[in-house]
Amino acid sequence: MKPKVLISQKIFDEVLTILKEQFDVDGNPLEVPLPPVQLRERLKDKEGAIILLTDRIDEELLTHCPKLRILSNVAVGYNNIDVEACSRRGIMVTNTPGVLDDTTADFTWALLLATARRIVEADRFLRSQKWSGWKLMEFLGFDVHHKTLGICGLGRIGQRVARRAKGFEMRTLYTDIRRVPPHLEEELDAHFVEKRELLQESDFITLHLPLYPQTLHYISEEELKLMKNTAILINASRGPIVDEKALVRALKEGRIAGAGLDVYEREPEVEPELLGMENVVLAPHIASASRETRLKMAMMAAENLMAGLRGKRPPNLVNDEVWK
Repeated sequence: MKPKVLISQKIFDEVLTILKEQFDVDGNPLEVPLPPVQLRERLKDKEGAIILLTDRIDEELLTHCPKLRILSNVAVGYNNIDVEACSRRGIMVTNTPGVLDDTTADFTWALLLATARRIVEADRFLRSQKWSGWKLMEFLGFDVHHKTLGICGLGRIGQRVARRAKGFEMRTLYTDIRRVPPHLEEELDAHFVEKRELLQESDFITLHLPLYPQTLHYISEEELKLMKNTAILINASRGPIVDEKALVRALKEGRIAGAGLDVYEREPEVEPELLGMENVVLAPHIASASRETRLKMAMMAAENLMAGLRGKRPPNLVNDEVWK
């Protein structure tokens, strides 16, 4: 008999075809998460599953899934999964790192440029037929070239953001829990500073941090007070890294100039006041949403699942202790 697996939400047909050749697939054809009770019921007899970051896997759910051997998450982050609870049960957890780095870096720059140059605001203005012709003082934004970029988290995505900054001839600062090797700093022309200095010196601040307890509200009231009143904050990592209520206050009071957000503290909810702010560009968590990249992510998740259920170490195993 083929192992039973669950595909929690709609995925690409190319990936589904491959999986159906090897597994007894129970698939959700919709692009919406299964309600918790349904997810639990459909997982309880499965050996593996491909899940998305909107699927919550916790201790209580796992107690109903005695056959489960692997959870393959279609995302780099895995804060939707109680990894410790999985490890205690010998359940492998995998993710999809690397494949989306360039695409997410591209989108970070899209948010940065759109916010700095007021592109979304200007687009709405023109479409509403309010434009009466060129004016010297209309939609004045901020230059990006020759400015200071502060990168919080110089991992794979942060490094790619830094590489793109060189094209704008920017001064690039970064902060992280540890410095990268000197040769990489030289290659990226990136200078390590403490968080406080980065916030004080940067014209643009981009966030590329995983969501851990220590990064929850990494940007909050105290940090926002350190920023320039001309600074723009960009978040395409995880929503709870930014305290949204504190961000709203800083924007309303003019303590920072703007923000570009792809992720939110309580997705899919968005802090209501952000929705009406012209100096904020909002996107619905689409930083990795090119067809090429999302297909690669789904294929990588399938490869992780197939390896794990064949008794091989999955290429992107998160909880290595279950393999040891």
